[in-house]
Amino acid sequence: MRYETFRELRVWQEAKGLAVRVYQLTAREALSRDFGLRDQMRRASVSVASNIAEGYERSGDNDFVRFMRIAQGSLSELRTQLEIASEVGYVDRESWRTAEDHCAKVGAMLTRLISARRNATHPK
Repeated sequence: MRYETFRELRVWQEAKGLAVRVYQLTAREALSRDFGLRDQMRRASVSVASNIAEGYERSGDNDFVRFMRIAQGSLSELRTQLEIASEVGYVDRESWRTAEDHCAKVGAMLTRLISARRNATHPK
């Protein structure tokens, strides 16, 4: 099924929501003053949604899959940064768990999307 725009993709909607959550989380107290970590987390979260959008706009399946893999890489960066923020005391355990769950959901969606796209172009 082809969508009109990337905005219709559930994975993009979830990734955008994750980026909004990260911006809200990084606006809090100590984390808002750690400019390096705060900015890295924001960039990584925005990169996930941005790469999904860019991949959708590409013409070929190989390009699409490549951009979804880049989104997965950015998601892994974000998960690492969230864990560090939690361990140094910038993010409470409940906020970290909520963000981690959101990351896991987006990651699973990306994995399924990549698999479906690859299977469609390379049937057995």
